[in-house]
Amino acid sequence: MTVFIFLTFFYKNMKPSYFKGITGDFFYTLLLSIHFFKNECLFLSTMATILITGGTGLIGKELTKKLTSKGHVVNILTRTPKKNNEFRWNVKESFIDKDAFNNVSHIIHLAGAGIADKRWTNERKKELINSRVKTANLLFNKVQEYQVPLEKFISASGIGYYGAVTSDKVFTEKDKPENDFISKICVKWENAALQFEQIDIPVTILRTGVVLSKNGGALQKMNTPLFLSALGNGKQYMPWIHIDDLCELYSKAIEDKDFNGIFNAVAPEHQTNESFTKLLGKSINKPVLPMNAPSFILKTALGEMAYILLKGSRVSSKKTNSNYTFIFPTLKTALTNIYNE
Repeated sequence: MTVFIFLTFFYKNMKPSYFKGITGDFFYTLLLSIHFFKNECLFLSTMATILITGGTGLIGKELTKKLTSKGHVVNILTRTPKKNNEFRWNVKESFIDKDAFNNVSHIIHLAGAGIADKRWTNERKKELINSRVKTANLLFNKVQEYQVPLEKFISASGIGYYGAVTSDKVFTEKDKPENDFISKICVKWENAALQFEQIDIPVTILRTGVVLSKNGGALQKMNTPLFLSALGNGKQYMPWIHIDDLCELYSKAIEDKDFNGIFNAVAPEHQTNESFTKLLGKSINKPVLPMNAPSFILKTALGEMAYILLKGSRVSSKKTNSNYTFIFPTLKTALTNIYNE
């Protein structure tokens, strides 16, 4: 090892002109090879094989691109595998293809039925919980059954943990959950993830706000054909995050062994639904109606689900910001990136 360090130092500090003749050329080439071999070894040592659930969704697709661009290997769990890096799983059958865990060091759990995709019937509520909790439980059982040497379990969660509360309070990771349905989902979701700590596997949980992306999600739903409109009184807060920042946080959870625990994945800037809608209108040159969409119409159309649109908490990013520098800390910079670049 001492010789290796000496040769590397020698290579960095000697000029090519110092090496003359056939022997010198050979020696310089040898040092050059050793230097690049060392760098390649360092690069390979940081690579990870990551198993992702929910990899075919909006966040999963973007995250897969991000991780593979950094040299990581990504395996995806899906009910209908079609690609070489996709593996079958079926929660009802308690089945996961064992090959999905080959060389896996990290699991990112993104799976979960869309919160706002369908009206909240009793059956839908069960699906919203089970698609997050039962999937995490299955992963927990299979990691033990297959004796997977997992380094970390990383899970999504939501800022809904703090409940649909519109107030001046700024919620932090230390605050207790509310008692509404969306909060109960998040509590069960996080508890399912935290059980990995029982088998000495570190856990990182990202309580995620509204994800902004040019490829779908909330912005696509807000961008109606003719005009925009704030919802209810428009005073409810909308904690948000650009998808690039969210993917970087997941990447950090993989590459930083100390980035463990629970973090709010929201940008530092607070926006209400009204201010968000106005800034979105300016960004896409679309008029915003002077009258907000009435609450009673949303409640009639959406039922119980309407409250996640009509209420919203202000959530702190202070803990996250102390570990990570946001690429898009303001809504203006985020929307400019999405719509003008």
